[in-house]
Formats: sequence, C-alpha cells, structure tokens
Amino acid sequence: MTEDLPELNTIRHPRHPGISAALCEALSEAASVCLARHHEPPRTEFSVECLGGSSTRGLLWASPDDTAVRTWNNRDDATRDAAYIIAIAAAEKELGLVAVSRAETRTGADYYIAPPSTLDLEEAIRLEVSGVDHSDLPTVRRRLREKEQQALRGDSPLPAYASVVGFRERKILISTVEGS
Repeated sequence: MTEDLPELNTIRHPRHPGISAALCEALSEAASVCLARHHEPPRTEFSVECLGGSSTRGLLWASPDDTAVRTWNNRDDATRDAAYIIAIAAAEKELGLVAVSRAETRTGADYYIAPPSTLDLEEAIRLEVSGVDHSDLPTVRRRLREKEQQALRGDSPLPAYASVVGFRERKILISTVEGS
C-alpha cells in the first residue's frame, strides 16, 4: 500500500504558518471540486515525480456538495487554488517543507516554503505552482517548464521549486528551478 499525502484539511497553521484555517478550508474545498471532475472519492492515487525520484501517494478527499460546486464554478480559479494546497501537501511529504508565507507579486512564486519551525523568509524557498485540469501528461510537463521559467524571471534571490498538479492525469511534478 502506498503512503498518503497529508490530509488537505491539515495543511494549515500551526504546522503550516503561512496558511490560515479559513484558507485551508477554501483550498481543500476547491481541491474536492477539481478531483470530482475526474475521480471518485474517498481516495485518489497520484504519481509524484519530485527532484528526479518518483512515488505513488494516495490523497483522501470527500465529494463536494452542490454549494461547493457552484462556489468553484470558475474552472481556472478552482484549478489554480486546488493546485496550491495539493502541491504544498506534496512538498511536505516529499521534501519535509511547510508553507510559511504567501509570496508577493513578481517574486516568481506563489508561496514560500521552509523546514518546520522556520519563519525567516531569508531561509525560505520559493514555490511556483500551477494546476492542469483536462490535459494530457505532455501538457503537464510543458506547464512545469513554463513555471520553471516564470520562477527564473521572478524578482527574488531565493532558490525555487516549481510544481504542477495534473488533476485528470493524477500527476504531481516538483522540480528544482536551476539558476534560481
């Protein structure tokens, strides 16, 4: 049996100081909507490729209700926000890093991640995230390259990772941004 990713509703303060309980709930709800487009609960297995290694990780989730589906009816926003929490869960499981802060505009990142109990952003690593809803694996890989380039163009001296979540493909990719 494969090891699971952390449950999405636990990706929050205090373990993840950069994510409030309210945001965690919203992002987890978005993830349930995106997952329900292609998969059946209670568990979906993702193939994770992280820094040259690969693993299979289960993700537990529940069906969204009609209100959640209506709330997250904007497919682009839902996919982006759902990818945030799944990528952060994967970064915790694969890299041992937690979200310490949302990143500022133009930094080439969405979140700052760091080892647990590190709050100093000077010691953090940037995490640039994207989600892909209906595309195939080559498209998910292409999006990862785009996110790597975006992180490289960012106005920050901090090192960076890029991550893409492919919802239909059940794929999570995490790469080091070379040159960051």
